[in-house]
Amino acid sequence: MSKKTLNKQNLERLGAEKLAELVMELVQGSAGLQRRASMELSAAQGPKEIAADVRKRLVSLRRSKSWVNWRKQRALIKELDALLDMIENKIAPHDANEAFELAWMFLSVAPALYERTDDSNGSIGDEMSFAVRLIEKIAPEVQLDAEALAERILDAVVAAGYGEFDGIIPATAPILGDTGLEHLKKITKTWAETPPEEHELERYRSWGIGSTTPEEIVQQNRKGTSSVILADIADAQGDVDAYMARYSDEQLTYGTIAPDVARRLLDAGRVEEAMQIVLNCREAEKSGSYRMFRYDLDAVYEECLEKLGQTEELKQHLWDTFTNTLMESALRKYLKLLPDFDDIEAEERALDFAEQYPYLSTAVSFLLKWPAPARAAKLIEARADELDGNSYYTMTEAAEALAAEYPLAATLMLRSMIQDTLNGAKHKRYRYAAKHLAECAASDVAITDYGSFPSHDQFMQALKEHHSRKHGFWGLVEQ
Repeated sequence: MSKKTLNKQNLERLGAEKLAELVMELVQGSAGLQRRASMELSAAQGPKEIAADVRKRLVSLRRSKSWVNWRKQRALIKELDALLDMIENKIAPHDANEAFELAWMFLSVAPALYERTDDSNGSIGDEMSFAVRLIEKIAPEVQLDAEALAERILDAVVAAGYGEFDGIIPATAPILGDTGLEHLKKITKTWAETPPEEHELERYRSWGIGSTTPEEIVQQNRKGTSSVILADIADAQGDVDAYMARYSDEQLTYGTIAPDVARRLLDAGRVEEAMQIVLNCREAEKSGSYRMFRYDLDAVYEECLEKLGQTEELKQHLWDTFTNTLMESALRKYLKLLPDFDDIEAEERALDFAEQYPYLSTAVSFLLKWPAPARAAKLIEARADELDGNSYYTMTEAAEALAAEYPLAATLMLRSMIQDTLNGAKHKRYRYAAKHLAECAASDVAITDYGSFPSHDQFMQALKEHHSRKHGFWGLVEQ
C-alpha cells in the first residue's frame, strides 16, 4: 500500500505536532467538529470531565429553540451518536451510575429535538432506541434505589409524548428487581384509577368529540398507558398470565395480539394453551372478508404443531402456505419433513406449481431466490405479455440476475419497464429507461434467436414510431 494513502497508519507517521495543526485547521468554522474535539480533550482528562461536558451539551440541546432543517439534521444525528459513544465507552466503564443518568438525560432531550426538526425518516427515534439499549447494557452494573427508580419510570413513560421511553421497563429490570417491579405495578394501578387533574382535562376541553367527555378521554389514555406498563412488568417477571390479563377474550383472537401472547405461552412451555390461542385467532380471521397472512402467527402455529408431534398437519399447513404465497421458507420447511427422494419429487411439483402462479412477478422472484433461473427465464418468455413494467424494483433485480445466462428473458423485462415508462410519460424514470435500453443493446449480441419477439432493431423502430416526441428520453439515449 502506498505511503500516501489516507489511512490511520500513514497519518500516525506525521507526528503529533503536524496532526494537531491539521485538526485545528479542519475544525475551523465547524461548531460540531470543535465540540467533538473539545470532548475528546476532556475524555483524555478522565471520566468526570467528559461526563460534565456531555451533561452540558445535553442541557444546551434541550434549551435550544432553533429549527434544524434537513441539511443540518445529519450533523445533529452524528453528534447524538458521538454523545452516546462517549457515554458508553468513556464513562460507563468507570462509573455505570453516571452513565445511566446521562443516558436517561439523553432520552429526556427527545421532546425538544422532535419539536424543532422533522423526523419523518425516524433518525431521532433510532437514537432514542439506542439510548434505551445502552441503559439495558449497563443496567446490571447500576446501583439505584429500586422504588425511587420505579417512580421515575412511571413519570417518564406517562410524560413521553414521542415514545422515547419505550422499552425502558425491560431495559431497567435488572436494577428494579422484584421489589422495584412490584412497586411500579402498584403505583401504576393507583395512577390509572386516580381522577384526572385539571391540566390533563384542559387539553381536551376544546376537542368537542361527540358525547365523549374530557374525563373519559383522559381515563381511556391512562388505561392504555397503564396496560402497556403492566404488560412490560409481567414480561420482566415472566408472568404470562398477567400479560394476558390486559386483553379481553375477543382481543386475544386479533391477529395483531394473538402471536405475542401465544409466543409467550410457548416459551413458558404451555404449548396446548399457545395452540388454542392460535387456533382461535385463525378461526376468527376465517369469518372476515379475507384472511391476512400473518407470518408471526404462522411461525408460532408451526412451532406448536412441531412440539405437539402433529407432523401431517404441519406438512399440510406448510404446503398450503406455499401454494398461497410462494413463500420460499415454507417450502424449504415442508421438504425437510419428507423422506429421502420424496423431497425431490415434491420440489419439482412445487416449481411446476410456481410456474402457473397467477402473479407473475411473485413467481419470478420465487424462482430466482430458490434458485431456478432457467425456469424463471422460461416463464418470462412464456408469459411476456403479463410482465408489469411498473414493478420497477422486482423487474430490475430479476433482469440483473438473468442477464448473463438468459439475455432474452432479461431483455423482455427491461423492455416492459421501458414501455411502461414511455407509455405513461413518467419523466422521472426517463434516465432509467435510457439505461435499460442501453442494456438491451448490450445483450443483443448475445441473443441468437428472438423467436416470436421483435429483434432489438425492430423494438427500437417501434419506440421511435410511438414515442418520437418524448425528446427528454431520446436526449438521454443519444448521450
